[in-house]
Amino acid sequence: MTDEAVAPPPPLGRRVRHGLRHPGNWFELVRFGAVGASGYVVNLVIFSLLVHGLAVDYRIAALVAFLAAVLNNFWWNRHWTFGASAGHAGFQAVRFFTVSVVAFLVSFGILQALVSGARLAEVLAQAIAIVAATPLNFLGNKLWSFRE
Repeated sequence: MTDEAVAPPPPLGRRVRHGLRHPGNWFELVRFGAVGASGYVVNLVIFSLLVHGLAVDYRIAALVAFLAAVLNNFWWNRHWTFGASAGHAGFQAVRFFTVSVVAFLVSFGILQALVSGARLAEVLAQAIAIVAATPLNFLGNKLWSFRE
C-alpha cells in the first residue's frame, strides 16, 4: 500500500461540462431516448388498458405501468444504452430502481397535479408527467446506476 492521497473527484458542474464535449455521451443520450420511448409506450399502453379497459384508479394504474416500464428499461439500458452488462446486475438493478423510483415520485406528483388541479385527462397527464421526469432519470442513471 502507498500513502498517496487520492484526489477528490472534480465538482459536478465541471464533470457535466466535460461530459457534454464527448460525442459518445450524446450517442448514449440518443440510445437512452430510444429505450425511454419504448418504456414510454409500454407505460402508456398498460396505463390506458388499466384505466380505460379495467376501470382501475389512475394512481394504481400509474404504479403498475411504472413497474412494467422499469423492467423493460433496465434490461435495454444495461445491455444497449450504457453497455454495462459486465457490471454486477443486482447492484446496477438496485441503483437503477432507486433512480427510477425518484423519477416516478416526481412524475407521480406532476400526474396528480395535472389530473386533480389542471383537470387534464389521465392519459395525457401521464404522458406529460413522464416526459417532465425524463432528464432526472437520464442523469441519475448515467452518473450513478451504470457509471463505469
